[in-house]
Amino acid sequence: MKNVDVLFFDILGTVVDWRGSITDKVEAFLKRHDISHIDARALTDTWVGHYDRAIDPIRKGQRSFTSLDTINRENLETCLAQFNLPPSQFDHEELNILSHAWHTLDPWPDAVEGITRLKEHYIVAPLSDGHTRLLINMAEHAHLPWDMIFGADMSQSYKPSPRAYLHACELLNISPQRAMLVAAHDYDLEGARSCGLKTAFVPREHGANPSKETDAPLPDQWDYKAGNLLELAALLNKIR
Repeated sequence: MKNVDVLFFDILGTVVDWRGSITDKVEAFLKRHDISHIDARALTDTWVGHYDRAIDPIRKGQRSFTSLDTINRENLETCLAQFNLPPSQFDHEELNILSHAWHTLDPWPDAVEGITRLKEHYIVAPLSDGHTRLLINMAEHAHLPWDMIFGADMSQSYKPSPRAYLHACELLNISPQRAMLVAAHDYDLEGARSCGLKTAFVPREHGANPSKETDAPLPDQWDYKAGNLLELAALLNKIR
């Protein structure tokens, strides 16, 4: 697109398979402790399902900004207790390691190549609720070719708060109208659009946020839609 300079990307669920990656780590954790009566995916979805509820007080100004590492660690303990697994029965450092699974999430198969192709014509950067160090670690693990990384700690805000989108635009010295958010989540795209950014929808099977409502996505309301990031690259680069 000739009138767009920057493509921001939602990460969790859009670029990386958070539920699949975390489920693998949870499954390994349960096996190490001989816990066979608990389904790893159910525990993962419960853990991820606390995500939005835990962040909402920060969005509302009821809690000072706290990094995703702290939020995820708190939610992990809450989740384990829900499954009758008292956190105190596990080594503290082992829980820290499991909580840091969010730093090494695996990309969707099209992500690296798709972003690489888009990078030929656009500045590409994550715009995520993850903090900067988490996103750096994830980029190294998944080989994501970002030009710049915007962690939530830079804006001290979580999406869809307007500050999250507008601060990233300010740091790149561009107007919101010259930026686009690529995401698999309607609430995120709506937050970006309300700030003036253009929007591109990329569906992801099992990429939904379990802490959000499970309404069917509405891809037709966004500026662009593509089946994956390779298709989006072909679409946007063609009209560049």
